[in-house]
Order: sequence, then C-alpha cells, then structure tokens
Amino acid sequence: GGLWRDELGDEGVRPRVPNIREVLRSGQEVMVQVVKEAIGTKGARLTTNITLPGRRLVLMPTTDYTGVSRRIEDERERSRLRNFLETIKIPGMGLIVRTVAEGCRNEELVQDVEFLSRLWAKIIERQRDLGAPALLHRDFGLVFRIVRDMLNEEVTGLLIDSRHEYDRIMDILGIMSPESKSKVRLYQDRNKALFEAYGVETEIDKALRRKVWLKCGGHLIIDQTEALVCVDVNTGKFTGATSLADTVLRTNLEAAAEIARQLRLRDLAGIIVVDFIDMERAEHRQQVLDALEEAVRCDRTKVHVMGLTQLGLVEMTRKKVQQGLEAALSRACPYCEGRGRVLSEETMAARARRRIRESFRQTEGEAVLMEMHPSAAALLIGPGGGNLKDLEREAGKTIFVRGVESCHLEKMEVVMVGTRAEVAAAALPVKEGQILDLDILEPHVTNRDNGIARIEGYIIDVEKGARVVGKKVKVEIIRVFRTYARGRIMETVGEMDRL
Repeated sequence: GGLWRDELGDEGVRPRVPNIREVLRSGQEVMVQVVKEAIGTKGARLTTNITLPGRRLVLMPTTDYTGVSRRIEDERERSRLRNFLETIKIPGMGLIVRTVAEGCRNEELVQDVEFLSRLWAKIIERQRDLGAPALLHRDFGLVFRIVRDMLNEEVTGLLIDSRHEYDRIMDILGIMSPESKSKVRLYQDRNKALFEAYGVETEIDKALRRKVWLKCGGHLIIDQTEALVCVDVNTGKFTGATSLADTVLRTNLEAAAEIARQLRLRDLAGIIVVDFIDMERAEHRQQVLDALEEAVRCDRTKVHVMGLTQLGLVEMTRKKVQQGLEAALSRACPYCEGRGRVLSEETMAARARRRIRESFRQTEGEAVLMEMHPSAAALLIGPGGGNLKDLEREAGKTIFVRGVESCHLEKMEVVMVGTRAEVAAAALPVKEGQILDLDILEPHVTNRDNGIARIEGYIIDVEKGARVVGKKVKVEIIRVFRTYARGRIMETVGEMDRL
C-alpha cells in the first residue's frame, strides 16, 4: 500500500497507517516474502516488498530505488557505484549495493543483475502456474548462503570436511567470486573431527551457559526472558591493583566488548538491558558507553545503544530476525518448564505427607507404598525413621517409602494401597536369607565399620562393609525392615583381610 494523508491542509500533514481492509480483500492472492520467521508465540512477519540478495547486489523487483550500503564510507566509491547502478538498473526495479561490492569490477555487478533478474523471472513464472497457497522460492541452502554472505575480505579461510560440499563451494565461487577460491580448504584429518580439532563443541557449550567469564576475573550473567534480555556485570574475582574506581572501569570496559561479542555469538535480539557496575564519575560512564557503541559497530545486525536510564541501566535494541542460538539448540526443560529451578526436597516431602493422608481418606487400605526421589524420600522417612513413625501414628496405617533414582525430584506416586502383607511384598526388594552380589557404595554415616549398598534406592546396611567400599561382594540378607535391611558379607575372615 501507499501513504494516506489526513486532510489537515498544507501544514500538519502526516502519513496515516491504512486499515488492513483498505489494502486486502477476502479471497485476494498476493505474493509475500517472509522477512522474520515465527519466534515463540509470535507469528512470522511478511512483506510485499520483495528482496532477492545476490553476492554483491540486492534486487528489489517491486520497488524503484537505488542505494549503496552505509558501510561503504568512501564517497568516491559510493558515487562510482551509484552512477553505475543507474546504467544497469532494470526499469521499475530497485538495486542496493552490498558492502562486499566495494572496489569490485563493473562486470561483476552486471553478473549479479543478470543472475537475480533470471531468478525473479522464474518466480513470476511459478506464480502464474501455481495457485495460492504455494511456495514460489526458498532461499538457497546453508553452504550457498555462507559463501554468498560471509566469505568476504575479512574472512581469511573456510574449512570444510565434506568433499561433496567442498566441490559445490568451488563451483559456486567459480561463478560468483573466483578470487576467493584460495581461501577454501578441505579438512582431511581422519584422527580428529573438524569440530573437535578446533574446539567448536566446547565453544557452543560456553555460549549456552548463563555465566560468561571475563579475562580480568569478572563475569557476566546473561538471562533471556520473554520480554527482554538482561545482562549483569560483576567484578567477580577481580580486585584490581589501584583504586576501586579504576577496577570498576576496567571491568566495565572489558564487559562492553564481551557483551557485543555475546550478542553476535548467541544472536540475542529485542530489548537488551545491561546493568554495568556502578560508576561515580560521569567521564567513566561515558567512556563505557562509547566502548559499547564502538564494539557493536561490527555487528551485521542493526544495534541501537539508547543510553543510560535514571536507574543507571544501559538500554539497547538489536533487530530480531530469527531465533537465537539457545532457542535453536535447546528447548525448555519439560520438568521446570523453563524456570531453571525445581522444588526442594523439603517441599516434596511435605507434599508426599499430604498425598499419603489423602490416599488413606479415599481408601480403606491398611498400608500404602509411595515412590519418590531418594533424597526427598530420606527427608520423608527422617533420621531413624522418626518422621515416618509420626505419620503412621497420626494415620493409624503402615507406610512404605521407596526411593527411586530414576524418579524426577518433583515427581512422586502412590504405587499401591492394600493390606500390610500385600504392600510389604511389593515394597521390599529383598527377603531374609537371600544372597545377593552388591556394590558397597560408601561407609555407614554413624557406624563407620559398616558399609552401605542400595537396591532401587532401598538401603542395605552391610556389617563390616567399610573395608570393601568400591568393591562388589556377596551379601546375605539377615534382617529386613521397611526402610532398610541388614546384611553380612559371605566371605571368611581371611578373605576379608585380603580384601
């Protein structure tokens, strides 16, 4: 659509945003381009102003406009490029010169225009042949986009470990940029994978962490929320060698450079709020702001540093085009649902007590079996089973608690309610007289001569087991209780001594 104007006379005329009903009608077919993919709960953003990027130029078939990238600062070069665009521009279409085109030959610009015009002709042909909805054009694959958009004079080399993709890249560069072929190398080391050799996996793991360490010993804390990105700067282990003000300034300056790097690395976007360490001097605050603005200039995505708020926070915005690194490589925890925290053992033990009381009110059973995480189960049982005994006296029932390592900390389940004999048979994993091969995991907390083994979270207190911690031994079960069993090692005294 165009710009509508309110009838305010010659003065005070301002553009009016049209109502969608004035632009589109039901059943109408339009060609649109996705300029921003769907992120989270927000849908994709579409436009009718189509742009087709090439190596050096961007074709705008629906807009009659010419322009030169702002990153090309030499005025003579800007003038040369703009003048030449007018000679090769297709009537009714627009062209924008990309940064990589600085200093390129006129013939290379002509090649881009010819390639992009052929591409547009194919899109128009598909539009005539297909009815809506239909995909008319998809941007080229990752390898092509990397060669087209990123392999410029600032890049010293491109390593690739696939012979097939290497050959494809060389074919693409033969057409688009033959002088860049020397930068591409095939990685052929069979002893180490490419990502392993250059520590890429380790760097990806670092880029997903909340804490980012600075070289000076300070650190950043980066939190992403639905509304904005928060970055907190801390001095951490850095105490400095001079005054506190100089320590704070140095930390903030290093943080400014690292924040700009993390924005690019993690592809953070939207509203960004940075809490630098408080600085008393106005010149120090301005110095940090200047450093931050300088650091974000090399970002290919548009970044605006808005300045300091009344609370001393730095506000920034970064254009959101696609999902960031965290969203691309991970998903919200199905247990904590993105909170990053789980309920404590104390909370789960309290909930388990309420659940047990509720199960006894709803049934006539004599006993109940509860399964939960071992650490929460230990709190429910209490030292020496004291908490469990109190709960049994209150309920007038028998309660069995089984700790299960595979059970999530926030999960618990009443597995069975029935007679005492039925529940005991289901709850106790061992019987008196049974002989088992058990791993002695640790010494007993109070009786240091004994050792502890576990079966599905159920504790086996093994007599004289402390001396064989870390070993597997044959154990006879001699007594069975609801919360633990006692056992003894089957070897003779001489064999024990050798152990």
